[in-house]
Amino acid sequence: MAQTAQLRSIEVVENEAQRIFKVQRDAYIRDPYPTLQVRKERLRALERILVDNTDAIVEAIQRDFGHRCAEESKILEIFPCVDGIRDTVKRLAGWMKPQRRHVSVLFATGSNQVIPQPKGVVGIVSPWNYPLFLTIGPLTSILAAGNRAMIKMASNSQHLCRLLADKFSEVYPEDTVAILPGVRSGDFSTLPFDHMIFTGSANVGRTVMRSAADNLTPVTLELGGKSPTIICDDFDVEEAASRILYSKCVNAGQTCLAPDYLFIPEGAQDRFVAAAQRIVPERYPDTNDPSYTSIIDDKAYRRLRMTLDDAQSKGATLVPLVPDASFNDTMRKIPPHLVLDVTDDMMIMQEEIFGPLYPVKTYQNLDEVIDYITTRDRPLGFYVFTNDRARKDKLLYSTISGGVTINNCILHVAQHDMPFGGIGASGMGHYHGREGFIEFSKLRPVFTNPRLSLLSLFYPPYTGRQNKLIDLLLKWKP
Repeated sequence: MAQTAQLRSIEVVENEAQRIFKVQRDAYIRDPYPTLQVRKERLRALERILVDNTDAIVEAIQRDFGHRCAEESKILEIFPCVDGIRDTVKRLAGWMKPQRRHVSVLFATGSNQVIPQPKGVVGIVSPWNYPLFLTIGPLTSILAAGNRAMIKMASNSQHLCRLLADKFSEVYPEDTVAILPGVRSGDFSTLPFDHMIFTGSANVGRTVMRSAADNLTPVTLELGGKSPTIICDDFDVEEAASRILYSKCVNAGQTCLAPDYLFIPEGAQDRFVAAAQRIVPERYPDTNDPSYTSIIDDKAYRRLRMTLDDAQSKGATLVPLVPDASFNDTMRKIPPHLVLDVTDDMMIMQEEIFGPLYPVKTYQNLDEVIDYITTRDRPLGFYVFTNDRARKDKLLYSTISGGVTINNCILHVAQHDMPFGGIGASGMGHYHGREGFIEFSKLRPVFTNPRLSLLSLFYPPYTGRQNKLIDLLLKWKP
């Protein structure tokens, strides 16, 4: 009986997803090109939801994590979303203008323009680690481009999901934006969206992409990966440690852009360790304190414990960074650790860590660093600490990644006027800023034929005249 009721409930949610998709598709057909004013109103409504419900949002995220530092939720999620919306509203009129393009020589008196038009209904599949930022960020670009949106949030984010679903339903009609609590990823990703964006693991991303392929739905994938950090020998080790460890420890390392492993010059490792042992206890004197975030669930907590045990069993040296801090199985708190003497057969060097564990490798020259990075999957982030232009350029132009921050970590994601996205195993496509607007728009080329066209000179029947004209065109250099 209980199983039958559960299946019936799942079927209702599936049918509801299909119903809302049809409602949004019909609304798109009725109004395929919302005006600038309408788009701004939708974006400002999104801003009001976040500003007016800040405390409730923080509380919901806290409940989903078990414990999530309130200041981190405000600084890393709510503020960037609000700031991004405001920046988009300010720039949107310019983005929407048709772009004039050059005309080919045979049609010189004609005209070309590219019109960015809404694609239609866009699906968002967002993760649990930054559940607000990674939902609202793409939604901002989607609404700016004039689309409708359906949102499936992570199963670990259901308190936030239900809060946002309630607040959104008070502001947006379901034909514009709808959040679907309880819908399964498999059922959601098989809908024939006009575009879909997924943020999460590479394995699930592959499944989403296969589902989308059945409907020829274009996808944007944000997949994370092992983002390397390199400290060059000209940069102050203590200052580098201070900046790196903030990015590594925030959200207890559960950040897709977190620095995943460190390359440091031989002879500088001890200085980095000493700096870390001083800096981290100053910021987190007690890892059971509210300033330090919990691991999301028992499965993730056990995986991180196993990763640390695996490294130690294979010869790694573990350096706990908070004296007397212990693992808290109840609150799922893992004290930050450096992991030295790592080898590639360890789990910690094979998988994205997604926790407060930081492997350290030493190097003799930058060529070996470049060789190590370029022979592995392309990361989402890439971090270089140097004040030397030649070293920076060598590392920058010898590698490829989703994005780069020089002399800090992860901060490129907070720049509204730059695209954010991965490459290869770390994803595809972009959002944020103008590139996000373009990602969720169809750039529609429109050629207007001139009244008098030179093309008529090439109509058949073909004679020697056409060949002479073709020869002239081939020799002519504008």
